[in-house]
Amino acid sequence: MRLSFFISNRFTKSQKKSKLISSVSTITISGIALGLIVVLLALSILDGFEKVISEKISTFNSQIKVTGFGNRNLENPDFVSLKIKNEFKDKIKFVDPFTFKLAILKSKKFTDGVNLTGITETYFNRSLKKYLINSIKHYDDEKGIYVGKILSQKLKIKVGDKVTIFSLRNNQPPTLENPPAIEQFIVCGIYETGIAEYDDGNAFIEFSLSQKLFGMENQFSGFNIEIKNTDPNVFTNILQDYLGYPFYVRTIYQIHQNIFTWIELQKKPIPIILSLIIIVALFNIVGTLLMIVLDKTNQIGILRSIGLSKKNIIAIFLFNSNFFIYRGLIFGNLIALILSLLQKYFHIISLPSKVYFVTSVPIHINLLNYLFVSLITIIVAYLSALVPSFVATKIKPITALKFD
Repeated sequence: MRLSFFISNRFTKSQKKSKLISSVSTITISGIALGLIVVLLALSILDGFEKVISEKISTFNSQIKVTGFGNRNLENPDFVSLKIKNEFKDKIKFVDPFTFKLAILKSKKFTDGVNLTGITETYFNRSLKKYLINSIKHYDDEKGIYVGKILSQKLKIKVGDKVTIFSLRNNQPPTLENPPAIEQFIVCGIYETGIAEYDDGNAFIEFSLSQKLFGMENQFSGFNIEIKNTDPNVFTNILQDYLGYPFYVRTIYQIHQNIFTWIELQKKPIPIILSLIIIVALFNIVGTLLMIVLDKTNQIGILRSIGLSKKNIIAIFLFNSNFFIYRGLIFGNLIALILSLLQKYFHIISLPSKVYFVTSVPIHINLLNYLFVSLITIIVAYLSALVPSFVATKIKPITALKFD
């Protein structure tokens, strides 16, 4: 093997003197590197989409959401909350009630429809607070409201401005006996999640204030529930059986099924892309090594005539293929990693958030992806290198010595 490695190394150095083989070798290395870059970036982006969107959706909401069938109001939030906690105390982190109604939000010059949600202080501190980009202290004697960055830009409002909320009271059309809810609030904070669905049409107020505004008294719209080390799908079924009608229990993945289905759909072409890139790399390696075989036919004949075995000839060309494979792997992985880091920390490529849910291309660098793709490439590359290696073993020494 040492002799094969030595001869292979001499072949590799001599290739640099041949402009044609040197150019083809560069193309082969570039092909392997480019294929790796495309696959690794695609996997990193898709993993990034899944990770970022999952984290933001679950953090901004909760793992499990309990509402009423037909969005009907539910009764006695404290009693139901205590009932759930007592029954599943070892499986639940928290249970927070919320209210949810459609409303109209009016600034001095602009008006827009919003999803107005009433949340508790504990839920605010746990979820919404981490996304605030600008805020003021929310005094108890003031009616504070928190709006998304996109919504604030549309309404031309900033922290400290006053806005007016218009909403139905008691879920009934306005009448003299049941006038619409009209209240003025102070913008206490502006948040940004990076998901247009949340940053555009949502606003948040304090839970008890929302109950008064909507005329819900001791009613609520549902619960945000976070669980401990339990499969959300399994727990959802158990909780649904326990609560029964009119409670409707869903995981955050079921509520946003369209988003996660879209992500899964994007992952399906990856094996096809990887296969095509591997095929291209295969032809590149086979073609390049065959050219080297033709170029070194005379030398192969000399080696065979002095007693070098077929196994040694195969080993020489397998060692020679290392020149293409590992350079392609190193350049491909390194460039893919650099591009991923640049996008991750500097957000070079932006996206229309209304279409892609995020404002820039998300990146999640998973070293297992790099290892898996590199391993597959190495295996296929060596298998493809066997073809010209076997061709070289079929060369007869006498014929090769005459070859020029």
